[in-house]
Amino acid sequence: MEIQIIVYSLIFLFLLIAVSVYKGYLYQVRQKSFSLNKPELSVVIAAKNEEENINSLFESFEKINYPVEKYEVIIVDDSSTDKTYELIKENIRSKTNYKLFKADKKKFEGKKGALQSGIENSKYNLIVITDADCRPDTHWLTEIAGKLDAGFDFVFGAAPIISGNLFIQKLAAFENFRNTYLSISAVGLNIPYSASARSFAFRKNSFNRIGGYSNTTETISGDDDLLLREAIKNKLLIGTVIEPEAFVYSDPPDSLKSYLKQKKRHLKTSFYYLPKQKIFLGLWHTVNLSVLFSAALIPVSLNFIFPFAVKLIYDFYVVIKHQQELGHRFGFWQIIPLQITFEIFLIINFINSLLGKPEWK
Repeated sequence: MEIQIIVYSLIFLFLLIAVSVYKGYLYQVRQKSFSLNKPELSVVIAAKNEEENINSLFESFEKINYPVEKYEVIIVDDSSTDKTYELIKENIRSKTNYKLFKADKKKFEGKKGALQSGIENSKYNLIVITDADCRPDTHWLTEIAGKLDAGFDFVFGAAPIISGNLFIQKLAAFENFRNTYLSISAVGLNIPYSASARSFAFRKNSFNRIGGYSNTTETISGDDDLLLREAIKNKLLIGTVIEPEAFVYSDPPDSLKSYLKQKKRHLKTSFYYLPKQKIFLGLWHTVNLSVLFSAALIPVSLNFIFPFAVKLIYDFYVVIKHQQELGHRFGFWQIIPLQITFEIFLIINFINSLLGKPEWK
């Protein structure tokens, strides 16, 4: 009888939080902002040792459906030791709306300092951020501009990681899907906590109002999440962009080592979230992991198969139903193994984040 109470409690807790998160996601997906205006934008990109990616970035920008006279692109080279600066200079030689700077006198350490330099050199009030190793889709700027024009102070979009051939690459893509789903749900629940720097935008006056990056210096990472934290503290309006042809794609890590290095940087930032953000994430992951590992107790009682089964069915449904909305496509038989591995790596990545300091590049 006691075991049955534990099992029913696990199922109830999981369904309670899972359904709430699902409703938060649906609420955001159904929020549409449409604007015929094409406001002026400043796109700011920090680049460091990106000689292998920079040409792809320019090829993507050539396909963007936004009036050239309505936006500028400011690229800040952050002390690259390869041919990044030279390649950018060559690519923008005939472009009138591109500017290239060197981050010689940064106010802040890491990527934040480079971005701050670019923002200070921008002409327009609406700032859009992406990374040098990304490939924005055709309507990215149009959708971002529409949200900002609708009155949002800060906006972030979906930034899918391409699923490669290696298992660690498939895991990184799956993790991207799950994290994007949860971060969008959190906005719908009015507990935003994370934004992807690959598709991030804000009003410059809102950025200045919260002190820019000056209040986000606890760690070298967090140019996106900690800026969002400051926006939340100042009760600014946060929006999301989840539209076809508005994704910003990037390649997956090429090894377990690079994956762990990337996750260390991201998770280190979460140590500096607001209490309500930590409570939300802690509750979500604790309940999910408890239900997942209840399978280990099946030898004790077959009743423990029920919370485990409920969780897998729910997770499978969410992936099948919403993966394409967020720019992903996973094989039918890949979903459950990836889901279980993803949650095991939550623990591995957390432990790894406690060891050593993260690096910008």
